[in-house]
Amino acid sequence: MPEPTPTSTPESSAVPTPAPAPESSAVPTPTSTPDSSAVPTPAPTRESEAGIVVAAPAPGGGRLRRSVLGPLTAVVVLAAAAGGWYASGGGSPAGAAVDGTGEAVAPVARSLRLPWPDEGQASVAVEGIGSLGTRGEQKPVPIASLTKVMTAYVILEGHPMRAGAPGAAVVADQKSADESYSSVETTAPVLAGRTYTQRRLLELMMVPSGNNIARLLARWDAGQERAFVAKMNRAAAGLGMRATTYTGVSGMEASTKSTSDDQLRLARAAMKDPVFRQIVATASVTAPGTGATFRNTNRLLGHDGVIGLKTGSSTPAGGNLAWAATQRIAGTTRLVVGVVLHQRAGTTPAEGSAAAHEAGRALITTIRANLPDALTRAGGSGRR
Repeated sequence: MPEPTPTSTPESSAVPTPAPAPESSAVPTPTSTPDSSAVPTPAPTRESEAGIVVAAPAPGGGRLRRSVLGPLTAVVVLAAAAGGWYASGGGSPAGAAVDGTGEAVAPVARSLRLPWPDEGQASVAVEGIGSLGTRGEQKPVPIASLTKVMTAYVILEGHPMRAGAPGAAVVADQKSADESYSSVETTAPVLAGRTYTQRRLLELMMVPSGNNIARLLARWDAGQERAFVAKMNRAAAGLGMRATTYTGVSGMEASTKSTSDDQLRLARAAMKDPVFRQIVATASVTAPGTGATFRNTNRLLGHDGVIGLKTGSSTPAGGNLAWAATQRIAGTTRLVVGVVLHQRAGTTPAEGSAAAHEAGRALITTIRANLPDALTRAGGSGRR
């Protein structure tokens, strides 16, 4: 999502409008429970990373063509439990480093000829197989809304939830309500004094990339946003993210910087949480009390096995995308995780976002098409 600076523009001009049906008819996430009763509010204004209103998830799937980032499919059904992704072959632990930061590139990577982006940074790993490599100088760069992956990670570490459960009750404060409608950043509408479930707020933060929701969750957890940022940096240190500095909870600040290697570490750790996996696989979410439904900003979701993860774009950050996809290899469903950073930095958020999606799509489709045969040629798992 775009983190505007004086030179930035919103990633999308799509304006969410009230859905024709009440909240109960919105696309639900698996076994999630509704929030409190709806209270009519004005329709939200410009949401820079939000998609168009949808009444129901679109059917089908299909491959994503290069020239068109097609519509989202139905809410993604997770293909395998975490145990399958990390078992058989010695899956990397949550804090495992990739490539230059500690994990040797799997031998199979040499025969894949991955279409790495020509600019920025990128890192890819397959659980149970290892790193498929890193490209680009691992110099810290702004990451925009990829910041929210750590925000969600810290919230779920401090307030763990069962898969499908609503989680804790959170009352929206006046500040989050006042920030609900903005022409300069991505937000999601909430009502002051209304009680929301933890799960719904995480969805509103991760699916349409609501900055005000990230700040609300930070205040709820730590009392002050600054105290929560300190938690984020401690978590990053604990994961071995040595090149990462968080200065805010939403990604608005260009001073929040990281590398593709570090963000891959975080993505692999976060995807071990079944609640996190469900949330980032959510195709759309309705803001209670408004009837407005927002599509996931990840336009690859539902195509080519993609089950997450998070977008982020701004003028200084360019386009950024962390993605996760499943791949069936020798009878075992593996999790493939990748990060692309700093695509078309200095242009518009929309241009950067499109470039990041295209770079991610190229890597995903190549891996899915070639990795099984490459592993067979390598004589097994592809690990040393």
